[in-house]
Amino acid sequence: MKKAIIAIGRQYGSEGRKIGQKLAADLNIPFYDKEILSRAAEESGLYAGLFSGYDEKTKGLMLNMISNNYSLGPVVNSNEVTVDRMVMQAVFDTLRNIAKEGSCVIIGRCADYILEKDPALLSAFIYAPMEDRIKTVMERSNIKNSEEARRIILRTDRQRASYYNFYTMKKWGRVESYDVCLNSSVFGVDGTVNLLKEIVLNKE
Repeated sequence: MKKAIIAIGRQYGSEGRKIGQKLAADLNIPFYDKEILSRAAEESGLYAGLFSGYDEKTKGLMLNMISNNYSLGPVVNSNEVTVDRMVMQAVFDTLRNIAKEGSCVIIGRCADYILEKDPALLSAFIYAPMEDRIKTVMERSNIKNSEEARRIILRTDRQRASYYNFYTMKKWGRVESYDVCLNSSVFGVDGTVNLLKEIVLNKE
């Protein structure tokens, strides 16, 4: 298989992470999710505990966050150093380093935008109907109340959308933001994985 970088965005409860894991296993390539944060901390020298608080969440304001080459620009300027600026610079630099190493599956963290100039990139968004996501979250997190599950889903999706829209200047979950969008409730986890494999193997 030629080099393939699969960046997966996902609605909460759509099984996007599980799909990414199975896809990486089937293709025998690395899988990156939370691992990105620990690696970014190691490579940047920043305190690892900072990263969880900024993971796919927007904190603070960054008016000049992304330049034309998809960088947040210099972490240090003459006026101020912000924690969110340093953390996100570290994460995005790590994504670029990961992409240089070869084929992989990356979950979230604006990877589709940061790596969009890489010809090996395939960006995908996984979604599912709310009722199916509520069921998944209730089972996965042992939540008994469907309204509580719904609130968690809406809050998490809102955080992910805010993060993505802020750092990419695109719209999270919009079909035009990705190469392919798949409903995991229609195809199932295995079916969605199989479809993505076929798309990867047939991508020009």
